[in-house]
Amino acid sequence: MSCSTITLLDKLSPEDCPKLLHRVVDGVCGRRGPSRSDYRDRWSLTEWMDLLNSLSSFIRFAVGRGCSDQEVRDLLSDLDAARAEAVLQCLRSRLDEIRHALVDRTNAISSTQLQDFNWQIKLALSSDKLSALNTPLLNLSLDLKDNGIQKSTNIEMNKEELQTLISALEAANKVVLQLK
Repeated sequence: MSCSTITLLDKLSPEDCPKLLHRVVDGVCGRRGPSRSDYRDRWSLTEWMDLLNSLSSFIRFAVGRGCSDQEVRDLLSDLDAARAEAVLQCLRSRLDEIRHALVDRTNAISSTQLQDFNWQIKLALSSDKLSALNTPLLNLSLDLKDNGIQKSTNIEMNKEELQTLISALEAANKVVLQLK
């Protein structure tokens, strides 16, 4: 994600910004996200996808890292003040819900669901302000099979979250081995 991509929010009026942001949060929380048809006159398909991915990544990052209000403002310094405040207000008002969704998403991974995975380590976000945080993240891509239906899931986690995942998988593996 780059802050320059989030500045695409400038194409949306400050009054309409909260509606879009709350719909993006809905998507992060596993519900229906915003519909392109509502915004097709503002952004091209590529811009729309970039904006949604950037906003979703930013929301997960800010909540996952427990960023303070000032840190969020600093990260959004390239964004118009009214829109940055809308992002902050959305994060504040839905913080518990987002955090709960992120925890559920992480806990939903079990060793019996893992079929194939691809490890890729990258530096957190691409903006100079965000990369200055120097936070290494792991982007874990999983192909999961649920009731015979295969789906892909991408999870971004920091070092502590990765260690927690590894510990959980090791514990699950011990249980599976005891059952054999």
